[in-house]
Amino acid sequence: MIQQLLAHIAQFCTIPADKAAGLEPFFVQKEFKKKELLLTEGHRCFEKYFIVKGCVHLCYLKQNGSEQTIDFALENWWTSDFMAYQQGTAARFSIRAIEHTEVLSISDSSQRKLLEQVPELNAYFHRVFQRAYAASQMRVRYLYDFSKEQLYLHFLAHYPEFTQRVPQYLLASFLGFTPEYLSELRKKFLS
Repeated sequence: MIQQLLAHIAQFCTIPADKAAGLEPFFVQKEFKKKELLLTEGHRCFEKYFIVKGCVHLCYLKQNGSEQTIDFALENWWTSDFMAYQQGTAARFSIRAIEHTEVLSISDSSQRKLLEQVPELNAYFHRVFQRAYAASQMRVRYLYDFSKEQLYLHFLAHYPEFTQRVPQYLLASFLGFTPEYLSELRKKFLS
């Protein structure tokens, strides 16, 4: 599992081979079954996850009792309730496996020690999270600027892997649609 993370790191920065060889003890390998929770809203968030294999969604429970999906993560993506992780507080989001998922998890204390021993990884985490934050900013813009049809077509064009792996009701939640409306759009554009 660590080899996949090392390959991902190499896309963003270079670390000496001797330091790369010492990364594994900082991470815990975990597996989650389909629909199993990695993190439960309201519970303390102790770790963040690098997705080695599988797909998860980040969601929260709305006041009306329905679940709102706000993000997905698949191979080579990081996920967590990042504010709760950083502050060591209760999570405001849950993370659930959409399919069998394998991750490398790291606690905040382990990450601090890792960054002390391998300071080159500061550049890696900075670049990865800067990229993720930029994507989040663009998603907000699309929600304001695009019609529902445009939003769906943009998602199809830019994230086709999700449409194959994510159940339609979760995709509808993420896009702010009802499952019925998404079904209508799919019929319209995929016919």
